Amino acid sequence: MKRKLAAAIVIAGMMVSVSACGGGDDDKSKDAGPDSWKGQTLTVWTMDGSVPPQWTKDVQAAFEKKTGAKVKFEIQKWDGIQQKVTTALSESNPPDVLEVGNTQTPAYAATGGLAELGDLKKEIGSDWTASVSASSLYDGKQYAAPWYFANRVVVYNKAIWAKAGIKSTPKTRDEFFKDLELIGKKTDAEPIYLPGQNWYFFDGLIIGQGADLVKKDGDKYVSNLADPKVAAAMEIYKKYASYSKAPKDKDEATPQQATIFAKGKTGAFIGMGWEAATAVQTNKAIEKDLGYFTIPGATADKPEGVFLGGSNLAVAQNSKKQSLAKEFLKIALSDQYEGELSKLNGVIPNKESLESNLKGNGAAEAAAPGASAGGTTPLIPEWAAVENTPNPIKAYMTSVLNGKAPADAAKAVESDINKRLAQQN
Repeated sequence: MKRKLAAAIVIAGMMVSVSACGGGDDDKSKDAGPDSWKGQTLTVWTMDGSVPPQWTKDVQAAFEKKTGAKVKFEIQKWDGIQQKVTTALSESNPPDVLEVGNTQTPAYAATGGLAELGDLKKEIGSDWTASVSASSLYDGKQYAAPWYFANRVVVYNKAIWAKAGIKSTPKTRDEFFKDLELIGKKTDAEPIYLPGQNWYFFDGLIIGQGADLVKKDGDKYVSNLADPKVAAAMEIYKKYASYSKAPKDKDEATPQQATIFAKGKTGAFIGMGWEAATAVQTNKAIEKDLGYFTIPGATADKPEGVFLGGSNLAVAQNSKKQSLAKEFLKIALSDQYEGELSKLNGVIPNKESLESNLKGNGAAEAAAPGASAGGTTPLIPEWAAVENTPNPIKAYMTSVLNGKAPADAAKAVESDINKRLAQQN
């Protein structure tokens, strides 16, 4: 999951035109609808780790029974996938259906490489969760379908919380702060491990404040980092960080926060569910003390905003099997198989009504409530360059944590952000 979510927000060098024609056209077949499906083979690209064997087997059987066609799944690696997909979409015989990272989708759509799926949305997408569906849109049109997602939760040490006298998990942000205060006073543990550059947690706080990191200035996008709402999100982050001894100039992967937590001297950290497994691999004894809860928001009725990382399913514009590809999506995204994927992989489905499939998976159950309040980084092709190393948003965060006023910290990096946003214009 770590590799998937990291790749889902890095889009380097994707903006090449897909209008150029690729290799030879070996497949002369044309998709004339159901009458032409029998005997055809649909090629589907999925990413390494996305689909368990049982799901693949079940969907394949259902698809072949319904259509009379075959489906060939080709597993792709995340390393180098952006350029590979961009090249494939430019060719005359691309894969028919592709899994694409949710924040990659606008960039692929902008090149003209993805088929418009408005008719599919009308047929099967009326109850897709709006927050997870947002990334499948570009310029107001449907260019993909939401598939699966994951977001951050609070992973906590039950033994430390019990030692501090805390009997239940917090339902509001202020309750959470009070619990961290108690841990600091009544135990020798660090209340929370939060490095200064846990950028995706910060993005969730920005979403929770109803803000965005870019704004429109004429026909171009520019930084919105100086927005008071972004500053408010950073002040919340700063409050969390006040309970942590983690370095202000490092992110959650350097060092890996789960390995710090595994030592049994930390009350909690904010991360992905899979990070708990990393902690257990580091120290098996920590497993009995693991607990999870949804990141609480300002009030009990609405959880904190979170960054939603995940994948969409798309159809290649140059595919000659458009109706067959859409039929595959109808099956793969049906309640039966969307629910099965969620149950097997512990990922958030595209509909709130299917979240019951997560029952028994503590991390996934804690993540699910946050999905409806979640969002992503700016869904524009221009955003990719902003996150390239060194990420100026991380520099802003460290600067504020070191005492600089948010407005001054924003001013120090906004010219760099605007320059990066202009690279795609």
